[in-house]
Amino acid sequence: MNLTAINIMSERPVHVQITELSEVLVQLSNRVLENFLISLHAAVQHDEPGTKQRMLADYEIDMAEIDLEERCLSFLALQHPVASDLRTIMTIIMINDELERIADLSFHSLDLMLEITPEIIESFEFEDMGELAAEMVKKSITSFALKEQALADEVGVLDKEIEVMHRAVVNKATALIKIPDADVSQLMAVMSISRYIEHIADHAVKIAQEVGYLVTGEIIHKDASH
Repeated sequence: MNLTAINIMSERPVHVQITELSEVLVQLSNRVLENFLISLHAAVQHDEPGTKQRMLADYEIDMAEIDLEERCLSFLALQHPVASDLRTIMTIIMINDELERIADLSFHSLDLMLEITPEIIESFEFEDMGELAAEMVKKSITSFALKEQALADEVGVLDKEIEVMHRAVVNKATALIKIPDADVSQLMAVMSISRYIEHIADHAVKIAQEVGYLVTGEIIHKDASH
């Protein structure tokens, strides 16, 4: 960011800058989710060329996340916001970090899916599980945009569904591993994929908790036992 850009930023109204940074965060989340869902469907259908198209999108998302963080840090340095404005910027930074982790988990899970045969993929509900995790992320971001605590609370309810789906995958894969001549490496990959998607859901819950911090000023942590 050059000196002219910094001067312009420092002279603009604080609330305008906060609104713009919030909108950038929402747009970034939409890109993360779109990339994840498109790649998920391609991986389920074992469309390897389709999944490889996400490489450029992943890079662009990484650059956008870095740019947003730098803009937030510049805002803090130039404006010295207080009270609710400071909470909003800190929430944007924390949610941006969660989105980065979600993008990374998406990349790892989809890479593993390409190593598994279509037959094994079809026997598990990865598409349904991934779509539910994506719904949780979208709902948590919407709760941020609207500053709606009740909507954020709904994310925790969906998280219980993800936990049930993850346990079902682990139980099924564990049972299949015991069968003679089972492809243990692929079934282990199945459990890893399920765990990655569950972790995406966990980050959606953390985003929802950041909304709670934004709205109430109280920091809430997810049960560490999960």
